[in-house]
Amino acid sequence: MKKIVSIVLAALLCMSLFAACGNDAAPAGNNGDGTLTTLSAGKLIMATNAEFPPYEMTDDDGNYIGIDVEIATAIAKKLGLELEIMDVAFDAALLAVQEGKSDIVMAGVTVNDERKLVMNFSDTYATGKQVIIVKEGSDVTLENLGEKMIGTQRGTTGNIYSTDDYGEDHVTAYDNGATAVQALVNGQMDCVIIDNAPAEEFVKANPGLKILETEYVVEDYAIGIAKNNVALKDAINAALKDLTADGTVQGILDKYIAA
Repeated sequence: MKKIVSIVLAALLCMSLFAACGNDAAPAGNNGDGTLTTLSAGKLIMATNAEFPPYEMTDDDGNYIGIDVEIATAIAKKLGLELEIMDVAFDAALLAVQEGKSDIVMAGVTVNDERKLVMNFSDTYATGKQVIIVKEGSDVTLENLGEKMIGTQRGTTGNIYSTDDYGEDHVTAYDNGATAVQALVNGQMDCVIIDNAPAEEFVKANPGLKILETEYVVEDYAIGIAKNNVALKDAINAALKDLTADGTVQGILDKYIAA
């Protein structure tokens, strides 16, 4: 509870600072008349963590690609905006939208009650599963997780849920999923809890690992939007509805995730 109150107070302080400083680019949607505005005119700034394949990552040329990148690009086009990507750590991406540094956050973000206190969310565009990666031959099961050492990515729901369920003594948070998986490979962790889609990518890249058949948690992904930005939330939901109806969203999901 202390953590939640601190986050809320930080967000409120940041809002007051924006008002006091008189920024040329006022927080998006903060004009009070329902007109769509963004932090930078003509742009939609998206905070993400491009180490979460297949939702966000970089190709060999350093270009941002992935499910979230393509969906955000399609939404920006619908809104007549240019997508600008801010690549930071996952927890920093969540804070960026709260602190007025980005218009939205997309990084395989799960909707939960704690996050609803500090940001708005769009409609769901994908369903994710938190799964458990183990070494082949491991004795780890869903039933004995409380006896094991669990690796997670810092700031993710996998980290939050497992810490709540099994305590901090059994959970280690790493800066990204790849580092957590490497710790598993090195024998420092018994398992890693992470979203299913990136889990499949990590298992492909690391022979000798597998995903347990029973998922840990099933959850919804949505776009995080600044709390005061109702106009942008409504516009994004309208764009998402159109992009879902015409098959664009499903086409992007199918492109990156095998049926």
